[in-house]
Amino acid sequence: MTRLLAAEWWRRVSRPSSHLPCVLFFPEGTCSNKKALLKFKPGAFIAGVPVQPVLIRYPNSLDTTSWAWRGPGVLQVLWLTASQPCSIVDVEFLPVYHPSPEESRDPTLYANNVQRVMAQALGIPATECEFVGSLPVIVVGRLKVALEPQLWELGKVLRKAGLSPGYVDAGAEPGRSRMISQEEFARQLQLSDPQTVAGAFGYFQQGGVKIQRGPRIALVSFSLQDTKGLVDFRDVALALAALDGGRSLEELTRLAFELFAEEQAEGPDRLLCKDGFSTILHLLLGSPRSAAAALHAELCQAEPSRGLSLCQFQNFSLHDPLYGKLFSTYLRPPHTSRGTSQTPQASSPGSPTALANGTVQAPKQKGD
Repeated sequence: MTRLLAAEWWRRVSRPSSHLPCVLFFPEGTCSNKKALLKFKPGAFIAGVPVQPVLIRYPNSLDTTSWAWRGPGVLQVLWLTASQPCSIVDVEFLPVYHPSPEESRDPTLYANNVQRVMAQALGIPATECEFVGSLPVIVVGRLKVALEPQLWELGKVLRKAGLSPGYVDAGAEPGRSRMISQEEFARQLQLSDPQTVAGAFGYFQQGGVKIQRGPRIALVSFSLQDTKGLVDFRDVALALAALDGGRSLEELTRLAFELFAEEQAEGPDRLLCKDGFSTILHLLLGSPRSAAAALHAELCQAEPSRGLSLCQFQNFSLHDPLYGKLFSTYLRPPHTSRGTSQTPQASSPGSPTALANGTVQAPKQKGD
């Protein structure tokens, strides 16, 4: 059943004339570590009818029920829970929430307000963090970005293979697409292990591939792949430059611009158009291309041109009060000497704040 069909079905069955029983929704749409309430998906609220919030707590001395995007897997969680003498579950029914006229018309507003009510009753923060597939993302301005930059995962794969990104001769030509195969990718990066080659190459393919790292699997996609299984080597060059850490942010953003900016038919200037801008943000921040394209259109509204100059792109990526902080965080990959990674903190005004436990707390609203 598609989402549109499911939404229409829910509108029909939620009418007062419907004789169907109540429908149970889990609006987070996933599991978490219970440290914060993830952003509610609006599907349960599209009908604009009253809802009955239900809280579930596990007040046990040993937490065996947390199943999140990192940590114990489902089989380990089931085994730990089954091995306990007993597991206590508290179920609390809050008063029925009757939406206002504004909430009935806006399912996202309705979902956010119910989320805040339930988070307050649970005594935990309501966050802007949500899941896209199996990866947690946060909303920053007009962008959705990965809670933990997936570019860092590529760095872990390469360094585990003994490759230092700074010693790779990228060989990408500014403004020119050069499509390469997996075999040429392996030769360029001097990789010999087939599993490492397939894993690293998969980071640049549409749809991604499964990368085995011990007991866990990562699924990531960065760049467009053509029908022959090729990827643009400019994407590889920019990713390696970002992972190297030897360039300043100004140098790195200049390189990104030079790689993807296009020559203009009139005038000597090169401009960063929608496709190049979307590729950079998709590669470095994990942002969906549609959101990046919408942001590009917004940035170009004040200019008659169809693209951004180097100065405009660097003003956006380095000095913007919201997105500049995002770039400075995501383009500083953690050192892996201790085998740990950092969680990005998008702590500029109006953006979420990353917590030490891997959740994200939304900024407080007026009147809280």
